[in-house]
Amino acid sequence: MFKCPGYVRNDLTANHVYEVRPRKDKRGVDLISDVLPFGRLWYDTPDNAIGYAQFYSRSHDAVIRVYDAAEMMLDTL
Repeated sequence: MFKCPGYVRNDLTANHVYEVRPRKDKRGVDLISDVLPFGRLWYDTPDNAIGYAQFYSRSHDAVIRVYDAAEMMLDTL
């Protein structure tokens, strides 16, 4: 992604928006997005889910939001 001083990536301009959320059964995390073929994918660790989102959105602007079990946003990538 092009980076320069003063450039701010906005969620409204991103083509792909991903969310990484812990599963309710405590067995890994879900990667959720409208651009995924089935709506969500299961991963064992958040790092694997983030890696998938980064790899498959490399030709598009993307926002990756990471949430904890209390539904609080931890990070936006």
